[in-house]
Amino acid sequence: MKENDEAKIQPTQVAIERRGLKLLSSARYFFRNLGPGLITGAADDDPSGISTYSTAGASFGYGMLWTALLSLPLMTAVQLMCARIGLVSGRGLASVLRRFYPRSLLWFACSLVFIANTVNIAADLGGMAEAAELLTGLPSFIFVPIFTAIILLLLIFASYRNIARIFKWLTLVLFAYVGSAFLAHPQWSEVIRATLLPKISLDSGYLMTLVAILGTTISPYLFFWQAAEEVEEEKSMGRKTVGQRMGASRKELKNARNDVVFGMSISVIVFYFIILTTGATLYKAGLRDIQTAREAAEALRPLAGDAAYILFAIGLIGTGFLGVPVLAGSAAYAISEAGAWRSGINEKPRMAKKFYSVVAFSMFAGMALEYSGVNAIKMLFTAAVVNGLLAPPLLVIIMMISNNPKVMGEHVNGRMLNLLGALAIPRHRAPQSLL
Repeated sequence: MKENDEAKIQPTQVAIERRGLKLLSSARYFFRNLGPGLITGAADDDPSGISTYSTAGASFGYGMLWTALLSLPLMTAVQLMCARIGLVSGRGLASVLRRFYPRSLLWFACSLVFIANTVNIAADLGGMAEAAELLTGLPSFIFVPIFTAIILLLLIFASYRNIARIFKWLTLVLFAYVGSAFLAHPQWSEVIRATLLPKISLDSGYLMTLVAILGTTISPYLFFWQAAEEVEEEKSMGRKTVGQRMGASRKELKNARNDVVFGMSISVIVFYFIILTTGATLYKAGLRDIQTAREAAEALRPLAGDAAYILFAIGLIGTGFLGVPVLAGSAAYAISEAGAWRSGINEKPRMAKKFYSVVAFSMFAGMALEYSGVNAIKMLFTAAVVNGLLAPPLLVIIMMISNNPKVMGEHVNGRMLNLLGALAIPRHRAPQSLL
């Protein structure tokens, strides 16, 4: 009898082990295929964005948590359209614009992206340096050239595969903000209520903060980066010419969709927990005049302890190492594709001199702007205005490209993508009237 029972158990154990191995294999396949979408989502939570989310939590507590539910489907739809454009056309976004739309519109858009990105680079380098000062006690100004040099060396001399691998590991630092939220000991019943049943105010401060959050989650530089990195992925597979890259299989489109959905989900989870952390601590303590991520980190220390303070500061540096290369890289892709120059972070410096010159110029210009003494809040406001002006027409053009059979073939947008894309456009018209 015992032998019969053992005989029955063994097949069951084998089946469980096989199922476990299959799940492990599926997970490995899923994570191996994560790339441009994950990196884009992580880069969206740069130090400038963290400052915005910290201010929102400190000023309104849990009152802005609901924006995560609004942002996720819209930003996912926009970035998925950009990914599909790069994947199906075999070209970056600016390169597609160059072929099908007036050159004046192309150069106007690319110039604004370059200006906004340079301002954001300055603000992000400053945020990273201030976080390093908090952790080491050394003056922040010595860290700006150090971080600039590290990022430039990475972009110029590392291969695309190595850069992508480094960026994928750097995304782990984002979970520092999830950890800091739990260390803040929020009232979870209040958190859930504020997320699902928001109390929306018509107060001007509330509306301006709402616009800032919505404008931060979808930024023009991410459009260019997403499409360009899909092209880089294909180049790394040996598809060197546009002809070799044109078109996409259902499997490739599915992988791109999974990548974008996962990346945008990570981005939204992180911004949700940053608002949650500052809402549970700074807002509750009455510290509502917080303007920067550094101020948020310093104010957290006596309220949530050293661990939350350290995690917040480490997160600032890590997100800077993700965000700044994407800002510099997307500016270089936009300008280089507009000029039909050879471009790509997988290219040797001597083969893509103009591309790397734009990367270096944007980095050095950002560093100079940081040292100029211009107020960081004013810099971010300027970048927000530029992005607010540029985003609506770019979103319209992305919608037009995504529905153009000459570019997308049979892979034009479906109804859901068109609906979400259309909803994202009026969302970006608000900054033009409020800023």
